[in-house]
Amino acid sequence: MKPSIKRKVPLAFLTIVSIWWWFYYSSFNALNAYGNANYEWLFMLDTLLVLPVLCFFCESDKQKALLKAAVLCCTSVFIGSLIIPEHNKVIFHFLESGRYFVLSIILVLELSALITVCLAVRALLAKQEDPDLAVANPIEKIFGSSFFSSTLALEGRVWSFALFASRIQSSAYKGKQHFYYDKKDGAQSNLLGFILLIVIEIPLVHLLLHFLWSSTAANITTGLTLFGLVFFFAEYKAVGRRPISIYGNNLIIRYGLYAPFTIPLDNISEIRLNNCYVKRSSNVKRFNYSGVPNVVIKLSSPINGKNKVYLGVNVPETFINTVKDEKVRHNKVLKSGS
Repeated sequence: MKPSIKRKVPLAFLTIVSIWWWFYYSSFNALNAYGNANYEWLFMLDTLLVLPVLCFFCESDKQKALLKAAVLCCTSVFIGSLIIPEHNKVIFHFLESGRYFVLSIILVLELSALITVCLAVRALLAKQEDPDLAVANPIEKIFGSSFFSSTLALEGRVWSFALFASRIQSSAYKGKQHFYYDKKDGAQSNLLGFILLIVIEIPLVHLLLHFLWSSTAANITTGLTLFGLVFFFAEYKAVGRRPISIYGNNLIIRYGLYAPFTIPLDNISEIRLNNCYVKRSSNVKRFNYSGVPNVVIKLSSPINGKNKVYLGVNVPETFINTVKDEKVRHNKVLKSGS
């Protein structure tokens, strides 16, 4: 089974068993002894035992598997609270109360990311460091290089652009030549459109959920939507400031809030214009907001399993020619040095 498909198995499993147990608990027939066999442990066995095992089986990175298992198990508790009949809940009442514990963990992570950003921006202003390094270095010093630290670094970039975008200059990023993608098919304008839609939607959806469902559901949904709004706002700011750069022998692809993707110039076998739609694939990396990517980079050796990288940039011809020239120049330097 392909890794990309394998990673989707836990979510597909949760979806299928949730639909099945919803039918089981809501039906009244011989299958559940006419409502007398609606035991909560039936749902718990699938979602709190089998599901975590699937996560560790389908993910090679154990930290990522642990995080996925935690998120899906919390989701299953929420689903179980809705589909399991109230008079059949015994253990589930304790699991439902655990949502406050999960919420406190999320708040601690958000607070730690926010504090790290404040310290990072202060260091950035004092030392004129690369903004990515100013955010990532303090996190890696504490947590090391891991999936968890990468997640916190993403949080750090979100809050840094949401709160301090005006203090982050493109020139501070490492690289002697910078390229941008904010105007490609109106990428930044489209993000602004999404932000306005979210702002308009928040009060309407909150009132609808408050009166049709419950105030708790309305508050939770609004809170998650507000966090999504912060993310979109930070992405909107990052698109215009975080460049794609050539630094030494490396092409550093920074795209919005994504983690930097570095390609050694001597690993580029071909770079050319692209004008066709690109499907998702396990061996393809795409950096593009709207329309079709206008640049394709073929790699001599795969990077993280990717053989091709597709980009959307403002001036593709200039970008392609510059990369080719820098690759030739670097090869000449290597030959003269040898």
